[in-house]
Amino acid sequence: MKKEEILFNIELDDENIPEKINWKSAVDENAELSETKSISISLWDHDQKNTMRIDLWTKDMPIEEMKKFYIDSIGGLAQSLLTATGDEFMADEMNALCDKLVAYLKKDLDSR
Repeated sequence: MKKEEILFNIELDDENIPEKINWKSAVDENAELSETKSISISLWDHDQKNTMRIDLWTKDMPIEEMKKFYIDSIGGLAQSLLTATGDEFMADEMNALCDKLVAYLKKDLDSR
């Protein structure tokens, strides 16, 4: 059986707030760590029938980018849901929410 790893390296300040987040996949052993400003990991706990989450972001991540990150995440989840289940209704509803949130964000940014 083949195994792969994803490495996350989190640098914390004195108050345990992320200052830097780096990651790499073990697929390319020669790859350098890549910096990111935010990660969001969801795991399904089959025994408890619920989701466990790890959400981290650096203290210098701009709010607008955080909002875009979550909109993109919802869109990605919509595509994953469609691929995994074939449920077009749920995927379409999630994508419609993304469209609504993008319009809201654009209007908010234009009003500044």
